[in-house]
Amino acid sequence: MSDALALLKEVFGYFAFRDRQRDIIEHVAGGGDCLVLMPTGGGKSLCYQLPALLRKRAGHGVGIVVSPLIALMQDQVAALSELGVNAAYLNSTLSSAEAAEIERALLRGELDLLYVAPERLLTPRFLGLLERARIGLFAIDEAHCVSQWGHDFRPEYIQLSVLHEQFPDVPRIALTATADAVTRDEIIHRLALDDAQVFVSSFDRPNIRYRIVEKDNARTQLLAFIRAEHGRPDGKGGIEHDAGVVYCLSRRKVEETAEWLASQGINALPYHAGLDAGVRQMNQQRFLREEGIVIVATIAFGMGIDKPDVRFVAHLDLPKSVEGYYQETGRAGRDGLPANAWMAYGLGDVVQQKRMIDDSDADAVHKRVSAAKLDALLGLCETAGCRRERLLSYFGEASHPCGNCDTCLEPPATCDGTREAQMALSCVYRAAQASGVHFGATHLTDILRGQLTERVRQWQHDKLSTFGVGGQFSASQWMGIFRQLVAHGLLEVDHGGHGALLLAPAARAVLKGEVSVTLRQPPPTARRGRSKAAGSARVDHAAEMDSATLARWNALRGWRGDAAREHGVPAYVIFHDATLAELARRAPASLADLQGIPGIGAAKLERYGAALLQTLALA
Repeated sequence: MSDALALLKEVFGYFAFRDRQRDIIEHVAGGGDCLVLMPTGGGKSLCYQLPALLRKRAGHGVGIVVSPLIALMQDQVAALSELGVNAAYLNSTLSSAEAAEIERALLRGELDLLYVAPERLLTPRFLGLLERARIGLFAIDEAHCVSQWGHDFRPEYIQLSVLHEQFPDVPRIALTATADAVTRDEIIHRLALDDAQVFVSSFDRPNIRYRIVEKDNARTQLLAFIRAEHGRPDGKGGIEHDAGVVYCLSRRKVEETAEWLASQGINALPYHAGLDAGVRQMNQQRFLREEGIVIVATIAFGMGIDKPDVRFVAHLDLPKSVEGYYQETGRAGRDGLPANAWMAYGLGDVVQQKRMIDDSDADAVHKRVSAAKLDALLGLCETAGCRRERLLSYFGEASHPCGNCDTCLEPPATCDGTREAQMALSCVYRAAQASGVHFGATHLTDILRGQLTERVRQWQHDKLSTFGVGGQFSASQWMGIFRQLVAHGLLEVDHGGHGALLLAPAARAVLKGEVSVTLRQPPPTARRGRSKAAGSARVDHAAEMDSATLARWNALRGWRGDAAREHGVPAYVIFHDATLAELARRAPASLADLQGIPGIGAAKLERYGAALLQTLALA
């Protein structure tokens, strides 16, 4: 491992391994198979990149990396090239001549790492090409894509067991940031990793602050959140905003939200699969290479995006599962600095997700699994305890209250809600019994509050015994109660696609008074916006600097932007913000001093050392 540590410093510019990295690298470099579960931003890439370099130097050949996305390949190869690593990718963006040259380089043994999509790898031609090359290891990134129960299922991943069959002596490392116990077992089975060692790091991302708010004009809530938490004066009389990702369920909502945010002064761009390919690519490149871009997207965006300084991920619609939520929020704060995961959520989201499950073409088993995953997510949304505890427990990890989520910073009040639950459940029962059909939460709320709407009159629901019994609660409070009853499994959303509510079997015991119900109390209206107690997860390097350090910081950022444009790569590929901040604070005056800065390896020292020293001297 002394060779590995030396290579870590020489190539990557770091002085120590993190968490389980040392054990994983030693195991794979020694020829062992393994499955690695490590959170986004935890250093997964190093777990195969460093063993590949060690094995290449030992004469074993190139590391082949199976990657599902073109953007991920390009990002990784650009970053490795900056480090002086001979890396390449094969995908549809290359001309036939370019692809042929990379294949020749592979056969000549000139490559350290080669990234390839699973579709290409599985072709007989490419497998034949690998038979003629020297292979040091196979890395299967985003390995959860093999799971048919997962949110990112890729059919091609199932066939990757061919690597074990055709190259039994080449070590394989499968990596993912998102896998519950069932998905882990499926990865092991489908990739023939039965004898592999499993390394599970903590799923905790302590730098991410989780916050889930009740929907009340979600778009306006989002804008208030961005302005309060992620905007700052730019020094020129304007406001600059942090980079962030906003997830929406539909393409239409993506475009409308991006347009509206832009009209409010946020530099927002849309991204979804239905956009023109050129526009989609341009927006993604702008997000990666420019400062302060907010991308509004469907879940088609994000997997494998390496941008480290995404300061927030927001959801305007409920994700499909805890895995999806964890994967998407994990794109924030990959640099380990404070970041926000913010979501607005309401009963309409539950109805919409239930409808999507019911209307899908999946078989009954898949629908049951999807419904169970959604129920687990509802539990996370409605918990009165620590959200991080609930999130980690889903992945089988015990923890304790984190102090960095909304329910820890402002513990919600709870109460015995049995009486209110009985009112709501009784209303559901009596309205259906009197009319022969079921109704949604809006109409049921009108009944409970004694509202003589046209629909209430039409169905004569003002004659029900539950009419007006809940007049002491507002409409939003009743909607919150209905939402919690769905999350508690006392109500079900109907399978007819209209969002009507039905009594679940568990409701009988509550109505008979045999079981009590605990509910969250809604916060007072004044507390629905940003809470002072919750503080801020904002990162502002400049706020912590004196005038001289700030001058160096700004000069370094300007230089980095110029270097990134010259090299045609995102700014963070040149250096992360954390490296620039350390340079600004220490103000090194020699190449020897630069060697002590994390993130500056041998190749970057040679390539950029003189320019860094000159920039610092002139600042």
